[in-house]
Amino acid sequence: MKIAIMQPYFFPYIGYFQLLNAVDEFIIYDNIQFTKKGWINRNRILVNGKDEYITLPLKKDSDYLDIGERCLSNEWNIEKKKMLNRITESYRKAPYFETIYQIIEKIVTFEDLQLFNFIVNSLNQIKNYLEITTPLLVSSSLPIHHQLKSTQKVIALCKNRNAKIYINPIGGTELYNKSDFENEGLELKFLKANNIVYPQFKNEFVPYLSIIDVMMFISKDEIKSHLNKSYTYL
Repeated sequence: MKIAIMQPYFFPYIGYFQLLNAVDEFIIYDNIQFTKKGWINRNRILVNGKDEYITLPLKKDSDYLDIGERCLSNEWNIEKKKMLNRITESYRKAPYFETIYQIIEKIVTFEDLQLFNFIVNSLNQIKNYLEITTPLLVSSSLPIHHQLKSTQKVIALCKNRNAKIYINPIGGTELYNKSDFENEGLELKFLKANNIVYPQFKNEFVPYLSIIDVMMFISKDEIKSHLNKSYTYL
């Protein structure tokens, strides 16, 4: 059993979906503190040849609330139309615009204003399009001691699911030590996504954009090939 555990990200880059595709179960944190200026409620798309942010506006609330306690703002009904128009203007001439826009529109117009539910729905919509079968599990639904932090919480979640291998993105090399996992009978692996280059109109390539960009320019079959091959383990 291979497991990955991540925060919910808004339209994340392809590496997130490579990780999702590489494991047997994918646990999403809803009961850890929301962090500003990360990827939970924003990502980058291509606008006139440059990267620009698209952001989910959040209701003003305590900075100490968990992800599962945050909500979209009341302005979202207006902002969602602006976001869809911006995506349309940026990608309407992309080769797969007609197909992908339907998915994006369904995601953006989802009516649940709870941030966690909104993002999990978006991840499910995209993974269904990409034919990824890995189930998504919610961290708070698993019976562990949820006051645990960092490595100990990850290990507890892995043990609860009878996992033997925990896979983390390459950025986790500074957070986790393989010996800590080995002492608990677990193998720790780090997934490193290779740089995937594809045509973005006639612009100089801008890497690591949202999955929106990838889906607009690359066929489903080619994306699925990248999900299976364009990464290495450390």
